[in-house]
Amino acid sequence: MIKRMWWVLMLAAAVPLAAQDPTGGGAEPQDTVEAAQLRQQIEQRFHEIVRQRLALTDDQDAKLRATQEKYRTQRQPLFQRQFAVNQALDDQMRPGIAANPDSVRRMMDERQQIRGRLFQVDQDEDREMSGYLTPVQRAQFQMLRGRFIQRISELRQQRQRGGTGGRPGVMGRPRAGGGMRPRATPQQRPRRRP
Repeated sequence: MIKRMWWVLMLAAAVPLAAQDPTGGGAEPQDTVEAAQLRQQIEQRFHEIVRQRLALTDDQDAKLRATQEKYRTQRQPLFQRQFAVNQALDDQMRPGIAANPDSVRRMMDERQQIRGRLFQVDQDEDREMSGYLTPVQRAQFQMLRGRFIQRISELRQQRQRGGTGGRPGVMGRPRAGGGMRPRATPQQRPRRRP
């Protein structure tokens, strides 16, 4: 039963990823509304799994929902900024273009600061949960959320490797050894003979 719920959750998670505009031209408002509704459904489904696995009481369930909403609103702007910094860093590190060392240093510093702030949010959230969850329940929650985040990350990477989500020249391609090989720039690609 749990495996089936996870499968449904993961399939649902792929839909908002597909609803994003892969061309970078911006999504239509309708797509944004649909993606938001699907994200809400995914969060609800995830919470149902958490409630079942952790055997939460009604009181614990209400408090966990409030905690999740509180810290989600703190994480969201950090994740958005982290994405913007990573995009800018990718732009600086494109093959064949000289990177600006000062810009790269500033972005690396900011990325480190964001990681530190996210770590602090995690600690604050865990401290709050310790007031109403047992240590075992907290550990179970962390494991469930970690698996969920890992799976979402894998889905994003698969989508990007499929050629619909990545930006040309920025994302690498997987190789047999598990490493990444940079994509060839237009100057490196051999010309086809007519």
